[in-house]
Amino acid sequence: MKRSLVLSLTIALFSFVACGNRASTANAGDKATDTLSMEQAEYIKADSYETSKGPLKVTLVGHGSVMFEFAGKVIQVDPYSQVADYSRLPKADLIILTHEHGDHLDTAAINTVKKADTHYIVSKVCNEILGYGNVVNNGDKTEWNGIAIDVVPAYNAVNKKPDGEAYHPKGRGNGYIFTFGDKKVYVAGDTENIPEMDKLKGTIDIAFLPKNLPYTMTDDMFVDAAKKVMPKVLYPYHMSEFDQEKIGKALDGTDIKIEVRPMKN
Repeated sequence: MKRSLVLSLTIALFSFVACGNRASTANAGDKATDTLSMEQAEYIKADSYETSKGPLKVTLVGHGSVMFEFAGKVIQVDPYSQVADYSRLPKADLIILTHEHGDHLDTAAINTVKKADTHYIVSKVCNEILGYGNVVNNGDKTEWNGIAIDVVPAYNAVNKKPDGEAYHPKGRGNGYIFTFGDKKVYVAGDTENIPEMDKLKGTIDIAFLPKNLPYTMTDDMFVDAAKKVMPKVLYPYHMSEFDQEKIGKALDGTDIKIEVRPMKN
């Protein structure tokens, strides 16, 4: 029964190939399918979820990068050129950044995926670096294209640099909760299992939680964060390894579905 990360990724890769084959043999007469969306579907596996306002396509592009496709719009969260070829992905209608570290604020990826009318929602420090973008802070609520976006804390309380400063100080970076119809999706950003997660318990349908040291969470922190939030579906991300047997066993009885995906495509 033991499944290593290698086995999990092999299964994910097999599923990806199978999905690609199904996509290539789909009804050729369906003119409504966008060419870029077809290419993306073959490039990186997207998961589809039904909402009260139509389908939501969720793609874990890699590392801390996520893409959503909803109501004809594309949202890129923390695009990072080291984990995927963004020229093969749809252009972004919205680019949203959690914080300023180079694996989250990557101008090369932004320049590849942006359009002339792309909208930007960013942290204060990201705005200071880029010189553009609508600034949002912890506790803010905003809306874009009918999608409600809640801005939540993302920070370290335990893991710190040798000088004592947290890798992600409180109030500097953002996590985001998107409301797509009747579905809520939590992209945690770089964070530990912070107390503020308790307020989210049972309200989140899909969550992306990070797991790596020394910047985010240990296995035990990750399990605690998952139990705090209690999403229906959980994507571990921003990680180098994932002990699916250990973490899955620790989450037995929670009914959380864990979806493991490659961290690079």
